[in-house]
Amino acid sequence: MKPEELLDKVQDRESFIAFVEALAAEREDAQRIERENPQRYMIDGAHDWKNAEIGEFLYAALDYFDDKPFHQPENEPSWRMFAEFLYFGKIIE
Repeated sequence: MKPEELLDKVQDRESFIAFVEALAAEREDAQRIERENPQRYMIDGAHDWKNAEIGEFLYAALDYFDDKPFHQPENEPSWRMFAEFLYFGKIIE
């Protein structure tokens, strides 16, 4: 399954691990695709990955904690919050 499909299902340790495994596998596949097609992926990455470097990824993930009209972060930590944090690292520029 794609990470997007698993994100809404994260509610406990096991579902969080399944999400992270899917996210990691997708990133590995994106890296392979990007290596094979470097001209096509000069700006954005394959599978809609916006941040390939760990620093960029983590700074983007921190946007999770900013109040936005479409997103209010949780106050108490949860498995879902951890998953959303990681997913934000993928999609936020």
